[in-house]
Amino acid sequence: MPRTLLFNHVLLFLCCSICVGTGVFLVLFQCGLGPAPESGIVAALFAGPAAHAATFFKAMTVLMLLTGLVMLLTEWFTGIRWVPIVVLAAVIAAAVLTKVCIFPYSQELAQGISDPDRLAFVLDEWAEHNCLRLALWAVAWAAMMYWFYRLAWLARADR
Repeated sequence: MPRTLLFNHVLLFLCCSICVGTGVFLVLFQCGLGPAPESGIVAALFAGPAAHAATFFKAMTVLMLLTGLVMLLTEWFTGIRWVPIVVLAAVIAAAVLTKVCIFPYSQELAQGISDPDRLAFVLDEWAEHNCLRLALWAVAWAAMMYWFYRLAWLARADR
């Protein structure tokens, strides 16, 4: 395998790993940590990081789609073409989920919510959607891990 293709696949795996790491952090440390905090605190702590994360992940999603397409083209005639198909499907599904379901709640949180019941509802919905997105990212990561596992297994199969 040419080094440029291997670099492409490693870069895709790195992006999948960043997504899973971010998702695990959100689910373990940000979601469902007891009663909803005050609106002003949420808005102050949420607005800046959420905007930076959105910019970063938008660029990384484009990179993942490009590297995933390269992997799909190069693995099409192998027995594991399903790996880039699964990765691309999971990345696209996570991007749609983010745009359609998570961004509206993120914007509402960043603007501030004065009603405590609405704040609790929005935080719960935001957390549930982030759990679902983590599951999609984990599927992409697991598919990439299988690809590298298989590559290593085949390289060591004769030993």
